[in-house]
Amino acid sequence: MNTIIRLGMHPFADTFVAEHQYHLSEPAYPLECTLDEATGEIKLKHQTSDDDRYSMYSYSYTSSNSKVSRDHWVEYSDEVSKIIPKGSKILEIGSNDGFLTNEFIKRGHTARGVDPSWDMNVLARKRGVNTYHMLFNHDAVSTIKESYGMVDVVVANNVFNHANDPLEFVESVSSIVKDEGYFIFELPYWLYTIKDKKFDQIYHEHVTYFTVKYAYNLLKQGGFEICNVEVVDYHGGSLRIVSRKGSSVGICQEAKKMIQQEEEYGLFQAGTYRKFMSEIESDRNRFMMKLYEIKNKGIPIIGVGAAAKANTFLNFYNIDHTIMDFVTDASDSKKGKYTPLTRIPIVGDEIFADYDRVYAVVLSWNISDLLKSKIKQINNKVTFLSPEELS
Repeated sequence: MNTIIRLGMHPFADTFVAEHQYHLSEPAYPLECTLDEATGEIKLKHQTSDDDRYSMYSYSYTSSNSKVSRDHWVEYSDEVSKIIPKGSKILEIGSNDGFLTNEFIKRGHTARGVDPSWDMNVLARKRGVNTYHMLFNHDAVSTIKESYGMVDVVVANNVFNHANDPLEFVESVSSIVKDEGYFIFELPYWLYTIKDKKFDQIYHEHVTYFTVKYAYNLLKQGGFEICNVEVVDYHGGSLRIVSRKGSSVGICQEAKKMIQQEEEYGLFQAGTYRKFMSEIESDRNRFMMKLYEIKNKGIPIIGVGAAAKANTFLNFYNIDHTIMDFVTDASDSKKGKYTPLTRIPIVGDEIFADYDRVYAVVLSWNISDLLKSKIKQINNKVTFLSPEELS
């Protein structure tokens, strides 16, 4: 296993520090990735406790936190419903606040969720979504089957890559899905992460990084075949994979084509990552020179979007509260807290109204256009900055 990416020491990216925790030091671990050239597996070199990641701090991310997210999951439920039988029994793993599970229920399916965050369980139950409060694994499957039985479909979006043991995860899915049943999942596509230099999609909660090649090899061990795969415009380009248990059709042509594209790009070659690291370090150096120039003039700098990816960006660039005055976010569960290690206070977008001259760095780049429009409505004198514009 070759170490291909080194981003330094990082806290859990989905951690946001409450006022009463300000004086404490949250744990930080080396954020590094390794590559298995034969299987296409790319994963974190240093694995952390999954229980710590979701239980040590109050979990703040909600899957319906923006109109972009809500629209995406509505479209997802529509498209999946075209594939699966009417009135399917569905289990959503990592069901978060229950938004997508509820969309399936609206479409005539029976659906339940499973999620390890107590805060998300509370939100899901307020929606009327029956949710199991647990981490999905072999033990969880036994509990779920006792009360819910076998299912026709398992969906797991932006969660398969969170599993400390991906093989156990897919075997657990296989043990609850009926023969010819579906396992459908979506997660960031590693090819786009590397091509677009979106290193901030790497963090401790993302244990494994998916290519079609790796997904094919992993699913096969669980008795699943890929019957459809596509790239959707979410989180900068995500894989949406439809697999079926016990399918005798074999791997679909689109999956074969995408594996070939991955190999031709060099996704499974160490040299590709040496170039990647050199480029993101150069981008960082140029951007920091610009930020220091602005700070020396006494002009405030505000980040926009307290997302998990923002914390990878801030910690890799070494941007703390002495450089960035605030990070804004629309979520009430994040406002009043601080970014981990960097200790930048999180406030509402209305803070922009307090300044005649101010610079903004959009940290949630996946909804950049929406955020810029909102900020411009508050203060049309804002100047936006990004590393890409300086590279």
